[in-house]
Amino acid sequence: MAEINAGISSDVIRGYNDTMILYILKQEPSYGYEISKRIRSISEDKYIIKETTLYSAFSRMEKNGYIESYEAAGDGSGKKRTYYRISEAGLNYYREKCNEWELTKDVVQRFIDGSSYLIMKGDKNGND
Repeated sequence: MAEINAGISSDVIRGYNDTMILYILKQEPSYGYEISKRIRSISEDKYIIKETTLYSAFSRMEKNGYIESYEAAGDGSGKKRTYYRISEAGLNYYREKCNEWELTKDVVQRFIDGSSYLIMKGDKNGND
C-alpha cells in the first residue's frame, strides 16, 4: 500500500509564505536558516520551505517595504549574517493576510463540508 504524504503542497501554501515569515519576524529579527527551521518546527514538519522560496520572499518583501535587512555578527562564529526585521508596513500587510486567510478558510470549508452548508442554506439551484 502506498504511503500518503502528509506534507503540504507548495502550490497550496504559496500565497501564505509571507504570512509565516512575517509571523516569525513579529517575534524578533532573524536570519534565513533560523526562519526556515522555525517554519518547519511550528508546522510540525508538515511544511518545509525551500531555500529559493524563502529568499525570493525576502527579496519581494524587502522591495515592497514589508521587511528590512541588516548585517550582524552570527552567534559566536564571528561570521556576519543577513538578518531581517518586520517594518510597520509589514505589520499592516501581515494583518491583511491574516484577514484574507480567515475569509479563504471560510470559502474553502464550504466546499469541503458542503453538505451541511447546503442543508443549512438550501440548494441555490432550486433543488430540494
